[in-house]
Amino acid sequence: MSTVTAPALPRPRFGDLLAAEWLKFRSLRSIPWVLGLSTLAVVASGLRSAVYTHGHYTPGPGDPAVMAQVALNSAFDTLSADIVMLVAGGVGATLIAGEYATGLIRTTLAAVPDRRAVLLAKAVVLAAAMLGFGALGAGVSFGVTQAVLADLGIGRSIADPTALRFVAAAALFAPVCALVGLCLGTLVRHSAGAVVGTVLVLFFLPSLVTERYRWTADLLHALPFPAWQRLARTSLAGLRPTEYPATVAGSWATYALWSLASVAIAAAVVQRRDH
Repeated sequence: MSTVTAPALPRPRFGDLLAAEWLKFRSLRSIPWVLGLSTLAVVASGLRSAVYTHGHYTPGPGDPAVMAQVALNSAFDTLSADIVMLVAGGVGATLIAGEYATGLIRTTLAAVPDRRAVLLAKAVVLAAAMLGFGALGAGVSFGVTQAVLADLGIGRSIADPTALRFVAAAALFAPVCALVGLCLGTLVRHSAGAVVGTVLVLFFLPSLVTERYRWTADLLHALPFPAWQRLARTSLAGLRPTEYPATVAGSWATYALWSLASVAIAAAVVQRRDH
């Protein structure tokens, strides 16, 4: 008596994994509301700052670099960065921790032998979505605020290299924070704990480190939030001088290293724990 062997299912391609992760991401009903309201909050924060600058600006022989920095700060200030950092980091943490809580991650990993590919696809989808979120918030806020300041003669054009770097740093800050949240969510596997851990790493850790010594300055400059602050400073005029200043190249490197390290650690954890 012969037996019929079911044909082996083809291994899923990486494009299939991306499509599946994108479907899961956009099926979360809270995501559009969270990202939409957060974008409005970023734009509102920038508009409030620009209106204040417009109302209190006094023409005079000030340093043009300082005036340019004032205009850019109106587009995306520390409050805007805090909003992006907390929202993007929280989304990244809950995205993976929520799947562990519901058991969906176990179904996915059972269907796909290559667990690192699953994690990489999730990271790519998350980074792309958060880049869109960051670019939309920073871009719209930049356009609105510079239009408000245009009649004062200090509004900046996106064609200005310093302005382009400013907006790019704000836009890329979102996926960096999201990938850090994804890593911590993979490690903790509990939504509340992962979000708290993300807040501690991204928000509170920089406040515990100073530039007083070389090693503490290096540690501070290697954190995402101080890296954004340096990239957002197109001119160091008016700042308190320090013996160990951060560099623009080093800040871009910090963005890249945190993103790559977060994905690598999360992939290693998924491979080790869930194999």
